[in-house]
Amino acid sequence: MSDPTEDPAPAEDDQPETGQSEPDQTEGEQTEQSETLRSYFQQMTVIRHFELKAQEMYQRAKIGGYCHLNVGEEATVVGLMDAMEKSDYLYANYRVHGYAIARGLDPGRVMAELFGRTDGLAGGWGGSMHLADAESRFMGGYGIVGGQMPPATGAAMAISHRTDPGPESEAVMCLLGEGTSAAGAFHETLKLASLWDLPIVFVVINNRVGMSTPVEKASAEPELYKKAASYRFEGRRVDGNDPITVRDAAREALKKAREEHRPFLLETMSYRLKGHSVVDPARYRTDEERAELAENDPLSHLRSRLIGDGVLSEQDAETIEREADETIERAVEFADASESPAPSDLFTNAYSTEVANAPSGMPGDRVITL
Repeated sequence: MSDPTEDPAPAEDDQPETGQSEPDQTEGEQTEQSETLRSYFQQMTVIRHFELKAQEMYQRAKIGGYCHLNVGEEATVVGLMDAMEKSDYLYANYRVHGYAIARGLDPGRVMAELFGRTDGLAGGWGGSMHLADAESRFMGGYGIVGGQMPPATGAAMAISHRTDPGPESEAVMCLLGEGTSAAGAFHETLKLASLWDLPIVFVVINNRVGMSTPVEKASAEPELYKKAASYRFEGRRVDGNDPITVRDAAREALKKAREEHRPFLLETMSYRLKGHSVVDPARYRTDEERAELAENDPLSHLRSRLIGDGVLSEQDAETIEREADETIERAVEFADASESPAPSDLFTNAYSTEVANAPSGMPGDRVITL
């Protein structure tokens, strides 16, 4: 374990790290990276098409309740998910569709869950904010700000009890937004993770605006990764628009979590190109901010980079985009064809076990019998 008396915050400037200046690579390494970036572009394109279709379906009343999109954060999404091992556990917040898809879950089942259908990931019980799949160790999205942090920390504590530190250890990744860093659960779980030497990586996806409030107006320390220093573990800020940079930083953080059973706070600087949710028109943004958002779109940046580097032709990019569109259209067809839950199942799974001395009545039962 590292010396807790050392200052864990790295000496770096306020700008996020980027992967633009890379050392000389061999031809084989360049080919491998080109193939990786092509794969990332494909995944990011599918996620973008899914999210835009989800917005359309919400407007057509196919999706109800709350719905938060990853539009603009796709580079962070695919970079983080590629860094994880299949044995790792993922806990997310409510902006979660892209992570489910990048974790390898079928877009059709994700869309069916948004539609509230029985073929959805949670059988239609969870909806947009509560996607989950235990088989892939995707432990769900959470609608309460910071609600994912205590169970994620508990999972890391369980790993620390049953597994020694080392390369084969499991680890936990816990996703959160920048607004969560002001919540009590954030500080409580960071404290416990450090005290108990837990294998967990907390990832702040900093899209710069907590609902409608800029981070600088909501946090006395707007460089959020530095908050790890209060609990004597390491934090780092990176460019969330570069999937390679995000992946490499997340791999390094997960390596520390596995091999040292120590927590890590990773902050990815990203943008959300839409409002806080699909019903938020984001009128709090100026025309200049909207122009900056469009200019920093990670998907169009990667597309231009790959074409400029000769990794893709314009026709290749258009083919990937068309195939993504077809994938999402099939997802909608799958969701539409799935059945809605039966009214008789309304209270199914509401109570998993009987509890001693607990009331036995169910909602809707008569309180007084004659």
